[in-house]
Amino acid sequence: MAATLVLEDGTSFRGASVGADGERIGDVALNTGVVGFQETLTDPSNAGKILAFTYPLIGNYGFASKFGESDGCWAAATVFREMSRIRSNWQAEGSFDGFLKSAGTVALSEVDTRTLAVHIRDRGEMRGIVSTKMADAGALLSKLKSSLHVPPEPILRRVSTREAREIEGEGRGPKVAILDLGILRSFMAQLRRLCSRIVLFPFDATAEAVLAAKPAAVLVSNGPEDDPAIMDAVRTVGGLLGRVPLGGIAAGFEVIGMAAGGKRYRLKVGHRGANYPVLPPSSPKGEITVQNHSYGIEPDSIEGVEGITVTLRNANDGSAEEMESAKLRMVAAQYYPKSPGCGEIHPFFSRFLAMAG
Repeated sequence: MAATLVLEDGTSFRGASVGADGERIGDVALNTGVVGFQETLTDPSNAGKILAFTYPLIGNYGFASKFGESDGCWAAATVFREMSRIRSNWQAEGSFDGFLKSAGTVALSEVDTRTLAVHIRDRGEMRGIVSTKMADAGALLSKLKSSLHVPPEPILRRVSTREAREIEGEGRGPKVAILDLGILRSFMAQLRRLCSRIVLFPFDATAEAVLAAKPAAVLVSNGPEDDPAIMDAVRTVGGLLGRVPLGGIAAGFEVIGMAAGGKRYRLKVGHRGANYPVLPPSSPKGEITVQNHSYGIEPDSIEGVEGITVTLRNANDGSAEEMESAKLRMVAAQYYPKSPGCGEIHPFFSRFLAMAG
């Protein structure tokens, strides 16, 4: 079955439908990862987005529930060049297209993703519409433009925990609280290995409710960046700054930055993939990071505020990727602190917990 992608500037791409039938509207975001398609689609931070994979072959290791970063497939739709006809992972429980159909995710294969990637990198990220029901690009563009005047669907309330709940840890570390904007399972797994107890709070919990749990430190998690309700989390963090050690990941980095008075801005093209170099300001020795964000905090707006220092910048565009403050007892990463593998803990989490004393 044929399917169509239309961008808000009128550019259209034809492909073949390999997922669920339907129409979806969302920001078109490029992902440069070679692997991790299932983890990316199940990442709550990508809720409502049309994910375009730049790697040409997707689906070659099928689907396995153990690799999901959440219980659902949060992306509105996905676009790629070619879907593998075979799955070669012994852990696979099913095919990639079967996973897409069961999740109700619209998916386009046979799309010229190289041209799509160049177009977005030249013009910047923009909204798009995908459809398996209609091929008329003009009619789809009209639908898309009409949707731009409609308030966005609330996402944070869907991806965050609905009520505070306590989780048993496996480690000997302190009790920590998490302001849940859509935390990944892999981040929770790392924290559970370190902490004795974790309390998960909804994104809009009050600062007083969080402090009443008497956590040794509070982590503001990753999650969708473009939901207006993120300002609820900013207000909460504003009431926590300086009162308890704080950590932040991705959207959590932005929330802490805004709560401290920093200015948030949108990148021309988001950082999404596993190959982004970062550098400290005083050394040429960098590292490669996993990233998943379309927004950032302007370094000039935050450095020096409450003793905040930008400790890592993106080597490609100079955007802030990590910040810390001894005065606030805060460390935050715009990148994803993914485990190096084999059950290892990313150093970010150790630095975060070290602030708890």
